[in-house]
Amino acid sequence: MTIALITGANKGIGFEIVRQLGAGGATVLLGARDAARGKAAAAALPDVDVHVVQLDVTSAASIAAAAAWIEATHGRLDVLVNNAGIAVDREYRPSTVPLDTLRATYETNVFGVVAVTNGMLPLLRRSPAGRIVNLSSGLGSLTMTSQPDPPWGDLNHLAYMSSKTALNALTVQYANELRGTPILVNAADPGYCATDMNGGQGFQSAADGARIAVRLATLPAGGPSGSFESACRTIVRASATSAPSSGPSAAGSSGSTTKVACRLRRRSSSSAALRAIPNSHARSSPRRRSNVRRRR
Repeated sequence: MTIALITGANKGIGFEIVRQLGAGGATVLLGARDAARGKAAAAALPDVDVHVVQLDVTSAASIAAAAAWIEATHGRLDVLVNNAGIAVDREYRPSTVPLDTLRATYETNVFGVVAVTNGMLPLLRRSPAGRIVNLSSGLGSLTMTSQPDPPWGDLNHLAYMSSKTALNALTVQYANELRGTPILVNAADPGYCATDMNGGQGFQSAADGARIAVRLATLPAGGPSGSFESACRTIVRASATSAPSSGPSAAGSSGSTTKVACRLRRRSSSSAALRAIPNSHARSSPRRRSNVRRRR
């Protein structure tokens, strides 16, 4: 039985990841900062083996308590999906964003991911096929944000966008450290999904966005590590791990792209560096105006 923990999972894409992993037979640990909201979300999934874990990714005590409970109850962790994230700087340009807003964003979107990953890593090392998935965004792309006319118009939010750039970088660093082990670490861009974070303005549903994270969470042995994958294309796929393991069944195989929601396309790279670009919905759609402030 696969044991999977998803942070920030009481609504939106996180909730859909819980539902889809549970439908695939996993025992799912629904991480929620507010335990009551977590329980309400779990109650909406009567056909899923789901258990609520109170987890505030900005609290060392909360992370330690969650890890201790998982160890006592399950003895290991097979999948960690770092989904929790915030976007609170939509009112500011880079030159006006308060440092407290920048710090708060990084506390959840970057430091929280590091804290949870480090706290759960001993349990993931006990798995024969550990998987870590970090929920990122095309808005973290240095390539796309440096263009004079990016697909998302004048969206230019320093805190959120740079936090996703940092998340992409740390995904690669963890993948490098864990290369040669059964643990695969990848970043997923769910695409422009209608969630509370963007006021329900996305082109895709939360269920659509969850699929790429679920695929990365269920990669077979020998799958990619250190890659960024979008709901509509694969941008960079690093070398597959060489460690033998027996990963959960999933579509796809080492060194190849697969079809998830729409055709994935591989872009070659001369290094294992991770470069994120937005999904095809953003690229093919009319430019969104500045009142569309947040992704994921």
